[in-house]
Amino acid sequence: MKRYFSQLLVFIIAPALLASCGDSNSAQQQNPAATAVPVNAFKVNTESVTGKDTYPATVVSLNEVELRPQVSGYITNIFVQDGQKVKKGQALYEIDRSKYQASYQQANANLQSARANLARAQKDLERYERLAAKEAIATQQVDYARADVVAAQSQVKAAQAQVRSVSTDLGYSVINAPFSGTIGISQVRVGAQVSPGQPLLNTISSSDPIAVDFVINEQEIGRFADLQHGDQPDSLFTIRLNNDMIYPHTGKILAIDRAIGRRTGTTTVRVQFPNPEGMLIPGMTVDLQVLNQDIGNQLVIPFKAVTEQLGEYYVYVIQGDSVVQQNVTLGTRVNADVVVREGLKEGQQIVVEGIQRLRQGAKVQVGAAQPQAASK
Repeated sequence: MKRYFSQLLVFIIAPALLASCGDSNSAQQQNPAATAVPVNAFKVNTESVTGKDTYPATVVSLNEVELRPQVSGYITNIFVQDGQKVKKGQALYEIDRSKYQASYQQANANLQSARANLARAQKDLERYERLAAKEAIATQQVDYARADVVAAQSQVKAAQAQVRSVSTDLGYSVINAPFSGTIGISQVRVGAQVSPGQPLLNTISSSDPIAVDFVINEQEIGRFADLQHGDQPDSLFTIRLNNDMIYPHTGKILAIDRAIGRRTGTTTVRVQFPNPEGMLIPGMTVDLQVLNQDIGNQLVIPFKAVTEQLGEYYVYVIQGDSVVQQNVTLGTRVNADVVVREGLKEGQQIVVEGIQRLRQGAKVQVGAAQPQAASK
């Protein structure tokens, strides 16, 4: 009977022991720490880099004026073609001048009459003063003559003011270019009726030099203030046009706006560029490129090796047969690569493929090393 119970106990315990061993082996196989993750590595090295920060920007004129009439009348002449280059003082539009010329002639005639009246009054005064010296005329008569001279002088001044007024209106009947630049498309044609301030005739803008405006946040103001007041290298500011062509001329900081926007926390920087060929047109959108600190030999790694978490960047550095997470400070993106400003040293190996299966301290099996980043 004892032998029967012993055999029965063996049959019961043995499967349980086998199951326990099987679970142990299965758990060991499922433990990622016990299995090396195959990865590809990259050796950190220095490369020649020209780091640039890119800002969306808008081309603006340094001078731009809306041309509006100052007097009323009909447009009788348009002296320029749409889009033409004009010189300062060049005649652009003419408003019917006939009534203004007539008013000018009338004002001049009134002035001449006032001057003649003044001359007569002055001669009368001189004659009365000589007679008064001989006591041959009443003193009251001399006083009247002096009052007539003062009145005549006032009339001359009033006539002169009237001449200036009508002369101004006559001058306003021809609209001249306030500065050299490019005229836009005319908004009126010959025969159009205009009045002071209405309608808009045209717009003239300067084209060479020209400016580019872009927006920076308040954390960058110190950097650009230093660039404005310090020596600016010739290649500090460049433009990439919409067709990816690099504009052939470089720029200089002209101004930083006076204040920070309360809602946006940003301000505007204006950079001046020469524009002899007229390639830059007001209103164009371009990419403004600004040299940054990533100049010369810098540590460059593939951007795909970088992982972002909660606004921080890190890479997996290979140490022996495992990896450690290393926080890095990134710089300029250069195509598929990125500059590392802090966190890595030349010669370290980092993981570039197989990152998704890694965690801190994971075992790795390193495959073929990736080629180094190409020189920029």
